[in-house]
Amino acid sequence: MMRNVIVILGDQLNLDNPALEGFNHQQDMVLMIEAPNESTHVWSHKARIALFLSAMRHFAETLQGQHYPLRYLKLGDHDYIDLASAWLALLSEYDPQQIIVCETGDYRVLKVLEDCASTLNKRLIVRDDTFFLCSQADFKRWTGQGKQLRMEYFYRYMRKRYQVLMAGEEPIGGKWNYDHENRKSFSKDGPQNIPAVPQFEIDQITQAVFADVERFFPEHPGKLDHFCWPVTRAQALLFLQYFIATKLVDFGVHQDAMWQSDLASGAFLWHSLLASSLNLKLLHPKEVIDAVEQAYEKNNLPLASVEGFVRQILGWREFIRGLYWLDMPAMAQANHYEHQRDLPNWYWTGKTNMNCMRQTITQTMQYGYAHHIQRLMVTGMFGLLAEIEPKQVADWYLAVYVDAVDWVELPNVIGMALHANGGRFTSKPYIASGAYIKRMSNYCNSCSYQPEIKTSAKACPVTTLYWNFLIKHEQVMLNNPRTVLMVKNLNRFNHEEKILIQQKAQQVLDALDEI
Repeated sequence: MMRNVIVILGDQLNLDNPALEGFNHQQDMVLMIEAPNESTHVWSHKARIALFLSAMRHFAETLQGQHYPLRYLKLGDHDYIDLASAWLALLSEYDPQQIIVCETGDYRVLKVLEDCASTLNKRLIVRDDTFFLCSQADFKRWTGQGKQLRMEYFYRYMRKRYQVLMAGEEPIGGKWNYDHENRKSFSKDGPQNIPAVPQFEIDQITQAVFADVERFFPEHPGKLDHFCWPVTRAQALLFLQYFIATKLVDFGVHQDAMWQSDLASGAFLWHSLLASSLNLKLLHPKEVIDAVEQAYEKNNLPLASVEGFVRQILGWREFIRGLYWLDMPAMAQANHYEHQRDLPNWYWTGKTNMNCMRQTITQTMQYGYAHHIQRLMVTGMFGLLAEIEPKQVADWYLAVYVDAVDWVELPNVIGMALHANGGRFTSKPYIASGAYIKRMSNYCNSCSYQPEIKTSAKACPVTTLYWNFLIKHEQVMLNNPRTVLMVKNLNRFNHEEKILIQQKAQQVLDALDEI
């Protein structure tokens, strides 16, 4: 009788996977499955599908090179439509004493595996995911200490715990957070001397994946022409080294800025592009943080850039993951504002007159990538202001970004971009008028709309809907110290002007597909 079947998922691609601990080559086996439904339960971007499949196949090759007994089911080589049917059949066939898996990155997948184990009357062992620096149990303990669910408090706790950028109990430089130094826009000349995007040869494994994506998912959104993502640990390490050598020094100052460009470098700017490698477990967050901290000490890099990057990895990433497992499954159904509008069709094409949305979505469809401000303050903010149903927005994010795994995408969309959980872990909705987008980008320079206008034919939909949101939620926002000044700006308008804003907003909301 087989002792253990080790289930490895598409975002668990490292030999240090805790599910492999204690592996016995004579009594255990590894099971990996490419299931079509994992690419269709949300209408996944071709680059996202290709990244997962190529990374999985490369990791399967690594396992075979280490002589792990492996059963790997490729697309087209089996008839199972989803993980549930494949697991039921294969686990029944192998009849192991136990099923072992590392903590999943998706509540849905965990429940499917639990149901399969229950149906087969098999013991399922779920091991802690050691590719996070705060376990689920530790996060729950932290939340039980009477602290507000705010990332800044958690981030300080993690800095002290791991002694990152610390001098004893105090932060290096005397401040915990240099965010205010990392919000600058570009001059009218735009970004200068942007490092090129690292390129890898598309090997035979990835070429075969591209062919399979076009064969099995021909109507899916996005392109493979600009695929540039690491699919092996060696490639991910090169991306890390390249970021530290060429981008980290200038990462911080313009990390919130956006710029219209036809080049990949203009889309990626000085961002690290490491999220997909971290989320697939090609990299460990501690090795990334250690490498950045060592570069800071050796090369005297700007502390604001280094701290800003560390905050994303050690603070926000760990915080979001803890919240996901703390609040699921309710998080997935959150709809604080009871928004019910459908996602406009142009979210899949970029064919809209709003240049900010057109640029961000076109870039997304080309690369499967947009940076955090494009996600939060362009596509996400518009989803909130346009009263789109949160689940439809969340599904879109999960579908179109190569770094999208449910644990990271859902809290960021529901909690940050849409404020759909009513401020569970944020202190205000992240909203702004078109003036913010104009300040942080050059998108407005070539747009059909004007960010300063609220009510005429040239009115920026973002601006119109922003003021409409403030009018609609005025009383609630007056009671929030972080939004009270925003709402007090409504005093600039008389009753008739507010009515005109609301009327224009209703026109926009009634014709979202046409704007």
